[in-house]
Amino acid sequence: MAHDRYISPFSTRYSSDEMQYIFSDDNKFRTWRRLWIALAKAEKRQGLDITDEQIAQLEAHADDINYEDAIAREKLVRHDVMSHVYAYGLQCPDAKGIIHLGATSCYVGDNTDVIVMRQGLELVRKKLIGVLALLADFAREYKDMPCLAYTHCQPAQLTTVGKRATLWMNEFYMDLEELDARIAHLALRGAKGTTGTQASFMELFEGDEEKIKAMEADITAQMGFDKVVPVSGQTYSRKVDYQVLSALAGIAQSAMKMATDIRLLANFKEMEEPFEKNQIGSSAMPYKRNPMRCERICALSRYLMVDVLNPAFTTGTQWFERTLDDSANKRVAMAEGFLAADAILNILLNISDGLVVYPKVVRSRVMAELPFMASENIMMKAVKKGGDRQELHERLRQHAIAAAAQVKQEGLPNDMIARVEADPAFGLTREEIEAELQPEAFTGRAPHQVEEFLANVIQPVLDANQDALGQKAELNV
Repeated sequence: MAHDRYISPFSTRYSSDEMQYIFSDDNKFRTWRRLWIALAKAEKRQGLDITDEQIAQLEAHADDINYEDAIAREKLVRHDVMSHVYAYGLQCPDAKGIIHLGATSCYVGDNTDVIVMRQGLELVRKKLIGVLALLADFAREYKDMPCLAYTHCQPAQLTTVGKRATLWMNEFYMDLEELDARIAHLALRGAKGTTGTQASFMELFEGDEEKIKAMEADITAQMGFDKVVPVSGQTYSRKVDYQVLSALAGIAQSAMKMATDIRLLANFKEMEEPFEKNQIGSSAMPYKRNPMRCERICALSRYLMVDVLNPAFTTGTQWFERTLDDSANKRVAMAEGFLAADAILNILLNISDGLVVYPKVVRSRVMAELPFMASENIMMKAVKKGGDRQELHERLRQHAIAAAAQVKQEGLPNDMIARVEADPAFGLTREEIEAELQPEAFTGRAPHQVEEFLANVIQPVLDANQDALGQKAELNV
């Protein structure tokens, strides 16, 4: 590794080898050659003077790219596509005259971008399902464990640890639906010519429009797509980039929500991310166990959510059939958006595979608040023994205020149970009061909601995507 120049942290720290290859030059230029081969085959099938020998020569050199020749040529002509046409022609002298025949640069550039985005989306999708599978196991394990639920980050009622996990999962499921929609709607740019009119192909095929349409459908099928954009200028609409990056940013939103919840729960000492045996939490404070992975998710999620502004502005500022102010921005924004999403999912896989719950802390925090939450049950029990509902409500309110003051102002335990026990208006013994303080009675349908969500929503996804299960992610740092 070179230490005397900038190298993207996505390459060294965060993104997987698989995603880095998808956005590599090698994948791009091999795809260019596949597209040139597809073009030649389609043109031959529609009657152009292209031989099997020429196509065989192109296929023989589809993957052994002579980068040095292309780099040297680009220094001379300042055009990446023509440099690679030239380099390919050196390897395929019999076919050099039919490489890129009738096409414009966006034939390889834009079609490759669509192909690469689909490859990236499929990898993201697989990892997202892997996260859902791990969280499903976690939710199932902890579906019955009562814990405090919060509104405004203040204790409200009870939920369960597993039910909270389904809230994270449901947002990831929504992201999966969006990914599937984006993958399903991706269309190849096709062979549209310089301004999208296919004028060059009209010349090649002597005005035979049916041959042009058949050629484009042939290319589309060869590249594994079932649709081609219906109309375009020189490029496919940059709104496609915005839609794709927005789907990735949706994952970032969901991941940031989950990671933030875990960071807060780590502060409460109820739950924490995995912490390795030799991991150092702080250079100054040896006892610390910082939620470093979740903090990294939040950091990368902010980056990805903001990155959506790039294709948004690019889409709005394209003039007429195209301008080139999209290119430099697009090659950074789209690649790094995918690398960021990949990095976030790698960390999510790692965290979801080793979440730590501290049941005794969870229980103690529940019991510290439960006397407040059980006040209505206590009041109803006292009413059944002859108490006045309105009077008891007011006395409970006063006891709750006094008990809360003891906790907040004096730093002492919640003594509401003792106050109610000592109040003759209630006529309840400690045993009768404590009988109403069973946390499991306050979680509503949460355990059943977990079971239903996993069975009806998540399990069908897991059953249909067995290849995505069992994923692990090792983090570089």
